[in-house]
Amino acid sequence: MSGDFVVAKGQVEQAGEAGVELLPPQPVESLGPVVALLDGVDLRTAATVPTVLPTAHALVHEVGRLRAGESVLVQGAAGGIGTAVGQMVRAAGAGAVYGVTSSKAKAEYALAHGYDDVFLAEAFDQDVRRATGGRGVDLVLDPVGGDTLRRGLDALAAFGRLVSFGNASGAEPWRAGQADLAPRALSVSGFSVLALAATAPDALRELTARALRTVAEGTVSLPVTAEFPLQDAAEAHRLMGGRTSTGKLLLHVD
Repeated sequence: MSGDFVVAKGQVEQAGEAGVELLPPQPVESLGPVVALLDGVDLRTAATVPTVLPTAHALVHEVGRLRAGESVLVQGAAGGIGTAVGQMVRAAGAGAVYGVTSSKAKAEYALAHGYDDVFLAEAFDQDVRRATGGRGVDLVLDPVGGDTLRRGLDALAAFGRLVSFGNASGAEPWRAGQADLAPRALSVSGFSVLALAATAPDALRELTARALRTVAEGTVSLPVTAEFPLQDAAEAHRLMGGRTSTGKLLLHVD
């Protein structure tokens, strides 16, 4: 790939009050799976891709196995992954796309990126049942965990599937057993892009290439809603921690 622009996932040593300490220079290959940047994808857009887009693609296709006409419920619908998922499931022919956010302002943002309806977190399971005439949805995508995951299972239709891809709540991991799943023939699976990078880097490389094509072909756009110089990385982290951000935040090197 000499002379090519590539997409790879790097890391920082520390992000604190004073800013960011970068790791020493390292070979590109050491950053994990590397994928050549496709024509039609500019560098600013590529900066939003490495974690978000492969995760979204896997949730919808490789792990979630969405079929045309099915209904989907997405937690964190206004975040970076939620923004990409809303567009991907719409392009895949989903019959109904529902999101969950923590505020009305975030709900408005999500509605502009592929969602048919967006519910607030407090009563989303009841709202889903009302919206689907009591049936529930076919696929739930959950990065929150804890009680939210349990309520997501309750919002599934018969033969429904839930994909867990995080535990943002920090709650004790909730375990689903035979008694929880068998009555309605439900299934639960998990996904972590970082774990996949460690255990199956070739699979992640192929996944990232497929995901990049959705941007190059115009199926998905990832809006950058705020930009920060690298030395203000701590402020970007505070914004994310305050749960008021939408879309993607971008750090740039002057």
